[in-house]
Amino acid sequence: MQQHAATFFAQAEETTAADLPQFVKDEFDAFLECGILAYGFLRLRCGDCGHDKLLAFSCKRRGFCPSCGARRMSQTAAHLVDHVIPHVPVRQWVLSLPIPLRVLLAAQPKLVTPVLQVVHRVITRHLLGQAGLTANQADSGAVTLIQRFGSAANLNIHLHCLVLDGVYRCGADGVPVFVQAVAPSDDKLHALLHTVIARLMKMLTRRGVLVEEMGQIYLADPNADGDEARTLRPLQAAAITCRIAFGPRAGQKVLTLRGAMAREGMARELLCCDIDGFSLHAAVRVDAHERKRLEQLCRYITRPALADERVQLNDAGQVELKLKTPWRDGTTHLVMSPLEFLQRLAALVPRPRLHLIRFHGVLAPNAKLRSLVVPQGPPKDEEAPGVAASGVQCEAQTAQVGPGRISWARLLKRVFDIDMQRCPHCGAGELKIIAAILERPVIEKILSYLGLDPQPPPKGRAREAGPHFAA
Repeated sequence: MQQHAATFFAQAEETTAADLPQFVKDEFDAFLECGILAYGFLRLRCGDCGHDKLLAFSCKRRGFCPSCGARRMSQTAAHLVDHVIPHVPVRQWVLSLPIPLRVLLAAQPKLVTPVLQVVHRVITRHLLGQAGLTANQADSGAVTLIQRFGSAANLNIHLHCLVLDGVYRCGADGVPVFVQAVAPSDDKLHALLHTVIARLMKMLTRRGVLVEEMGQIYLADPNADGDEARTLRPLQAAAITCRIAFGPRAGQKVLTLRGAMAREGMARELLCCDIDGFSLHAAVRVDAHERKRLEQLCRYITRPALADERVQLNDAGQVELKLKTPWRDGTTHLVMSPLEFLQRLAALVPRPRLHLIRFHGVLAPNAKLRSLVVPQGPPKDEEAPGVAASGVQCEAQTAQVGPGRISWARLLKRVFDIDMQRCPHCGAGELKIIAAILERPVIEKILSYLGLDPQPPPKGRAREAGPHFAA
């Protein structure tokens, strides 16, 4: 990325005659500074032996950074299990959408909210019916995680809904009582998906997003001529269909490597149905006492789009992306040029202020029953040692532990195996934050004194337009 990011920006802007959105450029720039000591760091010191340790700042971005994504995964999963999801059975409902609707939600992310409302209402009505109750008598609860990627780091917007497998009703004393719902059948799941599709089509048509003429339904595209549409839409559409957006191979499929035996047929899964590109899966259920398994499920659906061990360069300088699970035709790796790989990463960057976790029903922030049903969580962690410099918008912010948040020290231990409670030099002392170093002269002085390179890694320049863009 250091070598090819500038070339990618130039390629996209020259091809489309429009600038890339600034939030996409900011994502790349922040990633290139993530974990680099030359851009700033926290200075830690052992209270017993005086040993110093430097901890580089992270980018805290949500697009494709593996390390920041892993930290957010651990923090989110721990928060959901300890402070949000009650000790009741939970069923995962996964709704996948056809390619045209994936393109639509990528281009107009505000539509995710009404889509979620439709899906949640259908599932809630189903649970009330299974429990033999009405909407006036009880309510369900759910946490939806909007996942924007597939196993091939492709843009694939789909919904993971962790739904309480039952409903809460208030007794005569006002105390909520959980009523477990009967498990759905395959026929019932098929009917539910039919209902979801019909209501989604009706809602999108009412909003003018879908247009029906002469018995045909197609997507309206009112913003096709905007600068952002000219640059971002081709990247998103190509990433959704596993194709190349720009360059000599524009429009072609990504190259693949087949290292596994092709699978002739697939056994039909239980509680999984497909209709016209829509897919609904509800086979995963976690019992009330399986809290560790619930956290594993939360970690899975909040995982980052990429993992370091799945990406490597081959001898030809191409990027090989290893799939988590081989495809049905035996494909195990995708092969892309560096610029083609950066095209895919750019499509994964979410817009600023786009909430990817939503709460429904009794788990909604303002729900009357929320405080009565959510778990109280384990005892509060002690605050991370040390006090950071005031006003620094960096790693030090997480040293102050807010309600329902995992402490910074515990998070470092959990994700990066950095133990703030034990000095790596003497093995007994406790590391404390003594300063946040941001000024370039101070950074260079400290790193030079320690024998480390005080200069950040150089970034490549944009190459000239032409066939060399494919390199």
